[in-house]
Amino acid sequence: MKKLLLTLAMILGFTNAAFADYKLIVPQEPGGGTSVWATIIAPSLAKFLGEPVLVEHIPGAFDIPGFNKWHNELRKDPKTIMVAHGGNAESFLTEKVDYNYALYEPIALVNLNIAVDKRKDADFSKDKIKFGASSGRRPDVMAMLLMVCGNLPDVQHYISCYKDNMVYIPSMQPAEARMATQRGELNTVRETFASQKKFIDPLIASGDFEFWFSHGVLDLKSGKIVADRNFPLDKNFAELFKAKWGVEPKGEFYDAYLLVKNYRDVLQKSLWVDKGNPNAEIIRTAIRAMLTDEATKAALLKDTGDYEWFIGEDMAKAYTILQKQITEKSLKALVKFNTEAIGLNAIYKPELVQ
Repeated sequence: MKKLLLTLAMILGFTNAAFADYKLIVPQEPGGGTSVWATIIAPSLAKFLGEPVLVEHIPGAFDIPGFNKWHNELRKDPKTIMVAHGGNAESFLTEKVDYNYALYEPIALVNLNIAVDKRKDADFSKDKIKFGASSGRRPDVMAMLLMVCGNLPDVQHYISCYKDNMVYIPSMQPAEARMATQRGELNTVRETFASQKKFIDPLIASGDFEFWFSHGVLDLKSGKIVADRNFPLDKNFAELFKAKWGVEPKGEFYDAYLLVKNYRDVLQKSLWVDKGNPNAEIIRTAIRAMLTDEATKAALLKDTGDYEWFIGEDMAKAYTILQKQITEKSLKALVKFNTEAIGLNAIYKPELVQ
């Protein structure tokens, strides 16, 4: 009887797993950029999987708890997909987290970029940069400091530059920071493609704001930063820096900036399942089909812009490129700046160094 009950339990378990809905785990509250993106792809993915796809939000500080929970409790479910974003990638480099991209099966990513804007009346030769902190914003801080302070000898000089030239307001959600900038309480803002179009471009048109720079897109074939066709006004960071200072940006702080910027932007919208997940190729095939669907393409173009997708093996190669950019010097510089300037509980992870 005991053996019969065990057999029935196993059959029921497999049956439930077979008929369970697919689920996208989003590590933030509804309404965030990654949340909106997930709600766009969920019904389209369901169409090509032939099964429902639900979106589950697991918010928490710096968007870490949701990813940790997926890693510790949910990833063995073959129909549960992690929707990770750039803030998760930042935290992975320098903070104590449970998750580890190397343990997962790569499904797909979109190689993205971020724009930085400022109030037109801000003059950073005399005004301090006032910027609202949130998940995914460390590269923006570092790029603005480089732009204002130029090439300095080492990270310690940039920590001093930060203290002299920046006011970084902690724990501001994107919408809150955007409104504070519009009210004049902050003088800089960073935006994704969709938010730039919706919220900032009208303010540029009115004359209150101006486009400062974008970080540029990491070309995953050449390994170089290239201009972003999604921003017609684009002056990418490196080009604008050279125009201002007459030299290329360089040094340990710049290398640390490139490291965290590339991790943040390449992994801004990335999908993962557990290693060995039997549904991995089924999901990838559905995504490939989804990206041929005209309605889906139009919705993604409006929300995310015209950026390149990397699926399966191409995504794995992209992640390998990111891993190879981690050096002891750049990672230690990033940790030092995060700890002594921004005030995060950053830690050095020697196991990440290639």
